[in-house]
Amino acid sequence: MREQVTEARRIVVKVGSSSLTTADGGLDESRVDALVEALAATPAEVVLVSSGAIAAGLAPLGLPRRPRDLATQQAAASVGQGLLMRAYNDAFARHGRVVGQVLLTVDDVTRRVHYRNAYRTLRRLLDLKAIPIVNENDTVATQEIRFGDNDRLAALVAALVHADLLVLLSDVDGLYTGDPSLPTSEPIHDVRRFEDLEGIDIRRPGKAGVGTGGMVTKVEAARIATTSGIPVVLSNAPSAGAVLGGLEVGTLFHRQRKRPQARLFWLAHATSPRGRLHLDPGAVRAVVGGHASLLAAGITAVDGRFAAGDPVDLVDVGGVPVARGLVNYDAEELPALLGRSTNELGPGYGREVVHRDDLVLL
Repeated sequence: MREQVTEARRIVVKVGSSSLTTADGGLDESRVDALVEALAATPAEVVLVSSGAIAAGLAPLGLPRRPRDLATQQAAASVGQGLLMRAYNDAFARHGRVVGQVLLTVDDVTRRVHYRNAYRTLRRLLDLKAIPIVNENDTVATQEIRFGDNDRLAALVAALVHADLLVLLSDVDGLYTGDPSLPTSEPIHDVRRFEDLEGIDIRRPGKAGVGTGGMVTKVEAARIATTSGIPVVLSNAPSAGAVLGGLEVGTLFHRQRKRPQARLFWLAHATSPRGRLHLDPGAVRAVVGGHASLLAAGITAVDGRFAAGDPVDLVDVGGVPVARGLVNYDAEELPALLGRSTNELGPGYGREVVHRDDLVLL
């Protein structure tokens, strides 16, 4: 038995489109019922991150496949989201459970105020013994504010609600050393270090044609969650009951470190940098090795358009991000300050460009 699973008191479960719908589009209610039965049986608090809105809307609209253009995707999501929630509501009601719909966009987890509001809503639903069902708000999300896949959304939600476990359910029963359809491929039951996955091709798409994710998005989601102290199990939807029961099915990604401060996790994984500050070697050593604040004297160049308080990446001489922080100056102010010491800058410019309390190493 996996103790990381059996001891979990709050679990985020993500299920993909292909696990809920038929190949032609439209919901497969027998699959929904099977998933709900497994979720209803666990004593832990559950947050369900469910794809499937666009896929569920295909058949009612007479669409033969997932549309490529954003407007048609939004139309399909508008039809499908209601059908998806009705199916969940009916299925959970048979187990005496109440569900609540939570639709998120990237802004809801990348803007600090929205992030805290989302936490309060999810926390209150759990306090009231309801099951939050989370999905990306596909009906209004533009290309610029899309998560791209619900695997990343699920990892961010798991950190947001301080989950003890993240379960990723798809059409594949775990991570393999190669294409699962080949007899030479072997299942990977445990991932203790992500360095162990080097040389393994994870760029395979899902089996069905209605989803957006693939194995690479699931591994990246596992990386986000495990570095936040949350173990992850990757398996297929029919194995949901076995996974939640603690049986050794699928792939277990072990937590990489203890849970960081929520604010630092938000800064590292839930923000999008608005610009880049190029650091000289001395500043890199001070920030990375000495956990020091970033001063203007160590900055050689500035990229992007940002305002004071925005997140920016701190990059080394090779352009590789080494840290992310909240900048104390507008982009227009910084060029005149670069390379100058605090004494040279004079009154009014004594602030650090990025304070160490507002900085997280990448």
